[in-house]
Amino acid sequence: MDLSLTTTTYGQADHTWLGSQHGTDTARSVTLDKSVFTAGTHYPNGFFPSGLPIARITSTAGGGEVGKYGPYDDAATDGRQTLAGFLLDAVRAPTANTDPQGALLLHAIVVESKLPVAVDANGKADVAGRIIFV
Repeated sequence: MDLSLTTTTYGQADHTWLGSQHGTDTARSVTLDKSVFTAGTHYPNGFFPSGLPIARITSTAGGGEVGKYGPYDDAATDGRQTLAGFLLDAVRAPTANTDPQGALLLHAIVVESKLPVAVDANGKADVAGRIIFV
C-alpha cells in the first residue's frame, strides 16, 4: 500500500466563449484523435481547451458524429475541413498515445473573440443554422 502524497492538476475550463447555456445540455461524447493535434498549438498546457473548434475525421468510419475528431483545419482533406462544433470542456491530453474523450457542442451561441482558436468564414458556413457567432 502506497500512502505517499500525490498531486493531481486539473485544467480550468474557460467558458467565456459561450454566449449562453443554450445547447450545453445536448453535447455529444466524441473521441479526440491525439495523433492529429499539435502539442504546442492545440494543448500547450497539457489540456485541449474548452472552445477548441473540432471536426470529424472521415476515415475513422461511421456516419453522423461517430468516428474520431481532430482540430478544424479548412486546408485539410481528411474531413477536418468541415467544422463539426466546439469542445465543450477542457480535456486532459494523455501522456500515453491514447485518445481521450470529450464533449462536442453542436448547437450554441459563441462569442467569437473569446475562442482559443479563430474560425474562418468556411468553418462558420459549415455550422450555419446550428451555431450563432456574436
